Amino acid sequence: MTDMDKDTAAEGAPTRSGFVALIGATNAGKSTLVNRLVGAKVSIVSHKVQTTRAIVRGIAIHDNAQIVFMDTPGIFKPRRRLDRAMVTTAWGGAKDADVIMFLIDSERGLKGDAETILEGLKEVHQPKILVLNKIDQVRPEDLLKLAAAANETIKFDRTFMISALNGSGCDDMMDYLAAALPEGPWYYPEDQISDLPMRQLAAEITREKLFLRLHQELPYSSHVETEKWEERKDGSVRIEQVIYVERESQKKIALGKGGDAIKAISTASRKEISEILEQPVHLFLFVKVRENWGDDPERFREMGLEFPR
Repeated sequence: MTDMDKDTAAEGAPTRSGFVALIGATNAGKSTLVNRLVGAKVSIVSHKVQTTRAIVRGIAIHDNAQIVFMDTPGIFKPRRRLDRAMVTTAWGGAKDADVIMFLIDSERGLKGDAETILEGLKEVHQPKILVLNKIDQVRPEDLLKLAAAANETIKFDRTFMISALNGSGCDDMMDYLAAALPEGPWYYPEDQISDLPMRQLAAEITREKLFLRLHQELPYSSHVETEKWEERKDGSVRIEQVIYVERESQKKIALGKGGDAIKAISTASRKEISEILEQPVHLFLFVKVRENWGDDPERFREMGLEFPR
């Protein structure tokens, strides 16, 4: 919270609070944008599609408003049970929000999943804004055409053109959202940036490093759980996590030759978890085979997803 934000709140201006759901196709930049707006890492980012699986809430304070951003899984044509659960979760997040932010990758435009989502938003009646991302990669005239085409299908309350990567256009969008949310008390303490438990966020960070290191070799069907978390007397934390894969061949990929892959993943994850906790971390990673974990209701609950029957 900036000094200006504190002054505004102190002057007795009514506080505002509410939920803003980010909806979009896979890899539209939703997680990058949430991290940008919150000002901290709350959602993992990777080049692998459908990285976000459950709704992650990132909490930002702007002026006298607390804006709770709901980073939803990318919406796409589901093929498996896990896919169906993620898409259902994304649409459920939209229907629970005060404002819906439809994020489009400006380079890809209204193609495939983005066009399908636009049609689906006709059935959602909350206020909606259109956000064109990656504007630095597209000519201004093409951006205007894209905005016009989307607004022909749905009349958005506002259209914003931004770059989640460098922050261009984000301040204006935050001003709008802060004013658009309903008056009311804040939902979370002022210094809280996410509703994700630290054990789960640590597991998500390791999953991100796993995908960044092995996104071409390791299939999508891998999952990370934090199994032990021990606060030690010397101020450090001992964390044990398990990477679950579906086949023995995948386990070999995750370990790497001579264990080089798992060591690199562990080092990168430990460094980032330590920075977030602001204390030393001892991280121990194990790789286990759990066949067909994508059909296990317990794993879905662990991820914050409903198990589709």
